[in-house]
Amino acid sequence: MQWYDKYKRTLPWRTESPRDPYKVWVSEIMLQQTRVEAVKSYYTNWMERFPDIPSLAAAEEDEVVRQWQGLGYYSRARNLHTAVQEVMETYGGHVPETREEISKLKGIGEYTAGAILSMAYGKRETAVDGNVLRVFARIYNIEENILSAKMKKEITELVKTRQDAARPGDFNEALMDLGATVCIPGQPRCEVCPLVGVCQAKKAGKENEIPLRITKKEVPVEPITVFVVKLRKEEAAQDKPIQSCCNSRKDQADIPTEAATFYLLHQRPSKGLLAGMWEFPNCAGEGEQGREALTALLSGMGVAVGNISRRARKIRHVFSHKIWQMAVYTAEAATGTGECAQATAAKQSRKTDPADRIAANPDAATLPNDWRWVPVAELEDYNLAGPHNRILRDGNEPTTK
Repeated sequence: MQWYDKYKRTLPWRTESPRDPYKVWVSEIMLQQTRVEAVKSYYTNWMERFPDIPSLAAAEEDEVVRQWQGLGYYSRARNLHTAVQEVMETYGGHVPETREEISKLKGIGEYTAGAILSMAYGKRETAVDGNVLRVFARIYNIEENILSAKMKKEITELVKTRQDAARPGDFNEALMDLGATVCIPGQPRCEVCPLVGVCQAKKAGKENEIPLRITKKEVPVEPITVFVVKLRKEEAAQDKPIQSCCNSRKDQADIPTEAATFYLLHQRPSKGLLAGMWEFPNCAGEGEQGREALTALLSGMGVAVGNISRRARKIRHVFSHKIWQMAVYTAEAATGTGECAQATAAKQSRKTDPADRIAANPDAATLPNDWRWVPVAELEDYNLAGPHNRILRDGNEPTTK
């Protein structure tokens, strides 16, 4: 505890005393599967937009996911949103103060429950993460697999016996800081560790070998072919404004003639990986086979593509359970597809009956509901999935040479 008081990390979610349970909650959810340095700016921006439980509970899911964009693992944001709504409805906006109640909230597991209860409410609860497992494995020279359920339980009991009764939240954070900055993986910095005198792994000369962790299974690599399909529809701007059906910052946008460019987007299913997010057209496969398969997929929806770039831009996107090896090509929608864009835009306005729209514009029926031509000025209003947002953000299209 003396070491923590002197060397603790300065983090934006630690600035208040006593700690706000909502802010502890948000920071801990963000820190799951994400580095501390990466979380800092996201946390600050999040708190500017959603400073408390009522503001987050009242927000639309699309807005919540957009604010989370870039952190990945979007189910965390959706679960957090659902859980704060339950806190508003069931607990009057007050985060529960018992492990039994708080653990019922969506997305809150054993660790997060212990973190909130100890750090915000001063409850003598453990919060055992990977850092804590590593620190205790070395202190007690534990040579068994620390990721097994048996060892996690045993180490949690050890933490309980050593926990500081007066400052349980600080104690939990002290262990995390120690593991993150001193008792690090691989070669720990034993020369500056406050616990070196009682570390049994150090005494046995095994500090670089412990902890033992299960070797992860090889992560499969999936080749993905992506087309960034562009459509120039100058006549669309000459007739009337194009309207968007997404939760846009603007209900209607006038697209000038020189900016009447559309991109084709697809919305992923409502459940599963990157649920409900938008992406550029893509399919499994690589090389000529992948390009032919994706061309056929689009053709089946009435979208003919040409001028496909010869060279692909390579993007490697790593998930916890798989890796996407993406080959990104630019392409242009062939002449004739353009009527789809104007009809789709009319479809998006949702101001007339669907049957009437299709009768007036037969091309409006060519795209399924989860596909859309989006004006370039409105792309940022769509929640693009992480790797696809990178395509848009970097703005470097593949070469056609």
